[in-house]
Amino acid sequence: MNTNQFIPYNRDTYTAEEMTNRSREFREWLDKRRTVRTFSDKAVPKEVMENIIMSASSAPSGAHKQPWTFCVIGNAELKSIIRKAAEEEEHTNYHGRMSEEWLEDLQAFATDWNKPFIDIAPWVIVIFRKIYDVGKDGSRKTNYYVTESVGIATGFLLTAIHQAGLVALTHTPSPMNFLGKILKRPKNEKPFLLIPVGYPAENTEVPDLKRKELEEVSVFFE
Repeated sequence: MNTNQFIPYNRDTYTAEEMTNRSREFREWLDKRRTVRTFSDKAVPKEVMENIIMSASSAPSGAHKQPWTFCVIGNAELKSIIRKAAEEEEHTNYHGRMSEEWLEDLQAFATDWNKPFIDIAPWVIVIFRKIYDVGKDGSRKTNYYVTESVGIATGFLLTAIHQAGLVALTHTPSPMNFLGKILKRPKNEKPFLLIPVGYPAENTEVPDLKRKELEEVSVFFE
């Protein structure tokens, strides 16, 4: 039996010409988003981060379970602890776990096991996926399509960061279990991504990349 209450849905609609213009402008604006690895330590107001998190949390999710937790870290000491642990894991990867092809790809982006951006960026977001919820009585509550839902929320998050005039880096230390231990997250939460957020450092450079063309990423059936 469906016990949800429903309310009227209202929002702006546009003519075909307006839609075309708006979609083109948004595409061009979003195409300016780039991943950076060099950050400024310039402060970013907490309220900005709160708005970014709530924008991300507006993402759709399986059965509206919202199976995510965003740990937003501005404490310098805690960031240093995370950096040290992340570098230890990455150093191990670079000396035995990574394939030659993987190492070549990383070197092409001028990255290695050193992670100074964790210390320097004013904020670090660690996203956790909630593999299940816990009821007030301690019972497990099923979450659906957790990885897909958290992935969509991450896309919203990166777009909100870009909209605020900030930059980010999606970092996936491997393995990531140390993040749950450091941040004292419950066992139903598993780390998904670590994302430094802030302003780009002065004279920041990014690789001269070319994104795939429309026909390389899509197939239309008309």
